[in-house]
Amino acid sequence: MKKILLTAVHLVKAILFAALFLCCRVDAQDRLYANEFPLSDVQLLDGTFKHARDLNIQTLLKYKVNRLLAGYRKEAGLSPKDSIYKNWDGLDGHVGGHYLTALAMNYAATKNAECGRRMKYMIAELKACQDANNVNNADWGRGYIGAVPGSKKIWSTLQKGDMAAYRSAWVPWYNVHKMYAGLRDAWAYTGNEEAKDIFLQFCDWAINLTASLTEAQMQSMLDTEHGGMNEIFADAFYMTGDEKYMAAAKRFSHRQLLHPMSEGKDNLDNKHANTQVPKAIGFQRIGELSGDESYYKAGEYFWQTVTANRSLAFGGNSRREFFPAVTACSDFVDDVEGPETCNTYNMLKLSAGLFRSAPSASYIDFYERALYNHILSTQHPVHGGYVYFTPARPRHYRVYSSPNEGMWCCVGSGMENHGKYNAMIYTHQNDSLFLNLCIASELDWK
Repeated sequence: MKKILLTAVHLVKAILFAALFLCCRVDAQDRLYANEFPLSDVQLLDGTFKHARDLNIQTLLKYKVNRLLAGYRKEAGLSPKDSIYKNWDGLDGHVGGHYLTALAMNYAATKNAECGRRMKYMIAELKACQDANNVNNADWGRGYIGAVPGSKKIWSTLQKGDMAAYRSAWVPWYNVHKMYAGLRDAWAYTGNEEAKDIFLQFCDWAINLTASLTEAQMQSMLDTEHGGMNEIFADAFYMTGDEKYMAAAKRFSHRQLLHPMSEGKDNLDNKHANTQVPKAIGFQRIGELSGDESYYKAGEYFWQTVTANRSLAFGGNSRREFFPAVTACSDFVDDVEGPETCNTYNMLKLSAGLFRSAPSASYIDFYERALYNHILSTQHPVHGGYVYFTPARPRHYRVYSSPNEGMWCCVGSGMENHGKYNAMIYTHQNDSLFLNLCIASELDWK
């Protein structure tokens, strides 16, 4: 039988103080997602999830921060303080943003002093990089923070509508999106105002960089994987109320996916799966914050078709990183590269967003199944390494990362996965308390 460990005293507190909450909301609860409790108010109790969280912190602290930051300093014209990680050469810095998010979440949840120290150090170093770009790359890089190799050539030519260097590089917007998210999360989870300031300047850089591009050029640019850039600008709008950020969110939305999904048409066959999921997260967020039904419907239908038609029982989707045709489900059994961790990481984010707007058990049912059976299993329970693919092929195996060695995309998202188990156990809507996940925990609803 599933058990929820919620002490009676805290449940009574939740009920008695619900009315007070309506009049005096806690700032941290409003910081990014209005229905979530501050991570520090939900304590994991002894069990599998707490073990995974604590082991993950130990794993995070084995990484070398200056190596994660080396590419950022290099592209800003500063001397790196350590060597750049060699894995996935050409995508320098992509793990750095995930790492910043992971530090922020774990510092907020556990007050781990070393996580807090490293988070603040990273923010100070990123501020130094932004300041250096303002001087060293003033013609194209004011506000920029990125470790994309060859940043100057890529961004300065893209600014003029020349996409040759951009197309020859490895997913530049996808790369920088990770640091956008890291800075946003450092503010959202810990209230770090310097991170917020750096983030908004970074957003302004992207808006200014693409200001002269036509709509056709923007859509052509978005044919290359670009992470959740539309979501980033929607969040900037939520943080500031400035309409320019919502306009940018819509401008960074890929029509090739938006239009079919908003019309209830599945065009996902043989598309790169994790290129699409972050776009849908952005669609949902834009719809949630702007009231634009076409965007919300696109995010909602994407979730419906992926969970109903393109996911395995444990919640994962894709093989060899691509959605197979709906009729080609045998690929999952035959292929050595099964569902990717990053895909489920992002599908959980989309599920949480949809649940925030329209609380429904269907979203949480999927969230629970994917969290317990896929995400939790992607951490090695002894040494804490992360998994890229979880094959459904009979008698197959998985490969785990080692700190400072494997630097795949799923290492970055894996750093975050095991630090936010307490985020969705409990949520609230006005004076209603939702118990969503059966995870040993205790809520203190202040």
